[in-house]
Amino acid sequence: MNITKEQVDELNAIVKVAITKDDYKDNVEKILKDYRKQANIPGFRKGQVPIGLIKKQYGKAVLVDEVNKLLQDNLNKYLTEEKLDVLGNPLPKQQENFDWDKEEFDFEFELGLAPSFEVSLKTKKPITRYKIVADQKMIDEQVERIQKQYGKLVSKNEVNKVDEINGIFKNEAEEIENKFVIELDKVKSKKAIDALVGKKVGDIVSLKTKGLFKEDHLLTHALGLTAEKGEGLNIDVDFEIQEINEREPANLDQELFDKLFGKDEVKSEDELKAKIKEDSEKQFEQQADQKLLNDITEYFIENTKFDLPVEFLTKWIKMTGENPLTEDQASEEFEKSEKGLRYQLIEGKIIQENDIQVQFEELKEFAKGFIKSQMAQYGQMNPEEAELDAIAARVMGNQDEVKRLSEQLMSQKLLTLYKEKVNLKTKELTYDKFVTEVYGS
Repeated sequence: MNITKEQVDELNAIVKVAITKDDYKDNVEKILKDYRKQANIPGFRKGQVPIGLIKKQYGKAVLVDEVNKLLQDNLNKYLTEEKLDVLGNPLPKQQENFDWDKEEFDFEFELGLAPSFEVSLKTKKPITRYKIVADQKMIDEQVERIQKQYGKLVSKNEVNKVDEINGIFKNEAEEIENKFVIELDKVKSKKAIDALVGKKVGDIVSLKTKGLFKEDHLLTHALGLTAEKGEGLNIDVDFEIQEINEREPANLDQELFDKLFGKDEVKSEDELKAKIKEDSEKQFEQQADQKLLNDITEYFIENTKFDLPVEFLTKWIKMTGENPLTEDQASEEFEKSEKGLRYQLIEGKIIQENDIQVQFEELKEFAKGFIKSQMAQYGQMNPEEAELDAIAARVMGNQDEVKRLSEQLMSQKLLTLYKEKVNLKTKELTYDKFVTEVYGS
């Protein structure tokens, strides 16, 4: 077998593979002999079928199969040995008058080659790194929410503006009958608040669904509807009041602090507020880091210039898609994926040049950290190490999970590198201002 490469240009090449009879003959004959031993053909005893008949029936199929295996194995080996950085997969060139009855075969494959380029981590202009701080207003609101959440309910005879009202929403025509607790501070409609205030247990109040709650998702929960059915719903519903309660705020005392954070972890209101600030800013840091990673990614894509083998990649998309594509459809698909491909190449080069690796042990520790944070959300603050190891072992046995966690850990490592090397400027602001500046609302 002989494999040669013909360079078309910097981004395209053709690999030629010449296969002779000596390359496949022994394997083909061995397989046909095995077929003969197992063949059940009427008129012949098992194992006694003439080899000529076996060749006539199966010879061509076995030949084609063996030659294709040789092609695949040796082409991949050649690309690896020659260290050819290809995009997509080699595409076989169509050959006129190809004849499987010949003893020697010539094949040609088109290659799309990865471009050569440089990536500079020192950006020309600084990229903004946001530092989101929890201001006093946010901390006070969080303290108020905690006091409300852990407070006790006091039964009331009549609704006022700070109460929680247990009742049933009903609309016979829409087949709505759903129990729900209305928290008046979450009601948006002034008409609805006025209609409810002053009412007593047993009263039935008619409410309009449109604009009833400050958050749209509350309406679907209130009426027991799917999000699709609840979206934009504008009907009248009856609300039958069954119970009226005022939530008396919990005292900011040691009992509450221990319930929230564990015994003696927090010992005063000031420490509580400091803890809320610390925890909030940790959560904000994740959001700010994601924004930074996105901005640096966009910068590299826009400022790292290189050409791609567009014609080859378009043809590759057309030929390898799940469904047949026209030339225009393949071009459209390439345009959609071009940005991602460019960053994939840029990221790969950064990883290679900075020798960033994900080792098994650190991936396992990363998985344990992820599991621990998940368990903490359900109140398991200090799981046993043996329990974490057991769960991590199950996670690491799932290839999809391993891939997902590896990508997350690699993103973390890249972000650490970018924070060290990229030209950054820090901007400190509150969460509300961050949302307004970044998302425009």
